[in-house]
Amino acid sequence: MSKGLLRLNVNHRTEQYAVADNALLLDVLRDTLGLTGTKQGCDGGECGACTVLVDDQPRLACLTLAATCEGRRIETIEHLAAHGRMSRLQRAFHESLGTQCGFCTPGMVMASEALLRRVPQPSEAQIREALAGNLCRCTGYVKIVESVQAAAGASA
Repeated sequence: MSKGLLRLNVNHRTEQYAVADNALLLDVLRDTLGLTGTKQGCDGGECGACTVLVDDQPRLACLTLAATCEGRRIETIEHLAAHGRMSRLQRAFHESLGTQCGFCTPGMVMASEALLRRVPQPSEAQIREALAGNLCRCTGYVKIVESVQAAAGASA
């Protein structure tokens, strides 16, 4: 297996990494960069636990070759908190009980963040559509939707 140098901009920090040509973004984030907030769930693009933002668009890191992200802006859940303080969306998930076991939460938050950047005041239908690729096995999604609505209200 061959490796090459890959220049990645992750969480507003650009560095070069020696990465296998067939390395998945999920593996580079978790194993090379130590960013374990991005969760490894199904490994098949079915659960959304590995959702990150690539140029502000939600992307499943378990299906994305790291090499396709060179020159693009990658953001993980670790990037949302600033100076040790949760973002409004993270705070809303906490306060509105949108987290249960927490495994799906990073992917839910990142998909929600992408939505709120595009549509600051989304309807419930828009929230549900944005989260359609993210599975939660603990809830009926009510508290998750309420969390996104609370974050949208906090930004108004």
